[in-house]
Amino acid sequence: MRSALICGAGVAGPALALWLSRSGWRVTVVERAPRPREGGHAVDFRGRAQLGVLERMGVLEEVRRRQTGMGAVTLVDAAGRRRATLPAAVMSGDVEILRGDLARVLYDATRDSAEYVFGDSAISLTETPEGVRVAFERSAPRTFDLVAGADGIRSTVRELAFGPGGVHHLGVYGASFTAPNPLGLRDRGVMYSAPGLTAGMYAHGDRVTGTLDFASPPIPHDHRDTEAQRRLCEEAFAGAGWHVPALLRAMREAEDFYFHAAEQVRLDRYSRGRVVLLGDAAYGPGPGGMGTGLALIGAYVLAGELAAAGGDHRRAFARYEERIRPYAAVCHKQARGIDTYLVPKRRRQIWMREQTFRMMGLMPGKGLVRAMIARGADAIELPGYPLPETAVAGAA
Repeated sequence: MRSALICGAGVAGPALALWLSRSGWRVTVVERAPRPREGGHAVDFRGRAQLGVLERMGVLEEVRRRQTGMGAVTLVDAAGRRRATLPAAVMSGDVEILRGDLARVLYDATRDSAEYVFGDSAISLTETPEGVRVAFERSAPRTFDLVAGADGIRSTVRELAFGPGGVHHLGVYGASFTAPNPLGLRDRGVMYSAPGLTAGMYAHGDRVTGTLDFASPPIPHDHRDTEAQRRLCEEAFAGAGWHVPALLRAMREAEDFYFHAAEQVRLDRYSRGRVVLLGDAAYGPGPGGMGTGLALIGAYVLAGELAAAGGDHRRAFARYEERIRPYAAVCHKQARGIDTYLVPKRRRQIWMREQTFRMMGLMPGKGLVRAMIARGADAIELPGYPLPETAVAGAA
């Protein structure tokens, strides 16, 4: 039986584990975090390709059951007065779910067919005639037929196999966390911006996610040091108005605090030898670039090409990159300019965004925006592969 190590138990990793285990691979997933990650922002899926891959995985109905149903987002000033509203028809995809909930769905779908090792990480990769010899921080070394890096923007596997580089900062840092609901929100959001800062509260049902985003050039910091990350947010938002002080208090207490930089990964190649990258580790587009849908499609195509090639990793990796790279380029293009949209740096830019939101609320404005996003989402045709599909088998 062929063996695969997948580094990363977020979204792309468990998705690949699902397909490989169904195809007869012995799969191990290693994750640095001590347990499946919770929290995070909402992610959405749009169009035939993204919904199609969820259906083929057999998880579409469960994702629909957990979907957030996010409504309109209102822009307010420091006093809480409404400035503009972006309708739900523009904000949400065909299906929207919290990232942590999606990760749980995928983990539950694979926990019995793949070996999960939490609280550990690969520290070296050595290719041998037998496969890839992997040394771990905690576990004993093991050899696998192939290694897949699905460990995010700051991929350890990418660093080990390809060296540094490939990550491009998009000018924004952000945090998300569970927050109180002083505005009584339900299935809608409120967003406040000052030059270089945007704070928000987004209610999924009555469960509120707070967000703090700020414009900044790259800041050297330990991306595993959550205390330092909290301090960065507190310094950036010191003295800000609206409900920012309450959000800062909630951030300080939140157990699901998640900090990230808006970054894009651009690589010349997605594989080297028996090591392959997928998801954000290979082609993370950044906010607004449909990265979650891209990751799931990437996992499907990678597993499908391995099946079609009879396990010949050289041929499979080349075909995988050939199919995914053009789609990744479309997703990258959609994420450009996210800093100006998410965190306008000048008052005039804030005013211009308000006018844009108002226009989007009009017909045919919102229809045009949805059509533009949908074209990007469907910029790939899902290939057919010799892969077992839960949906075809009749399971839900």
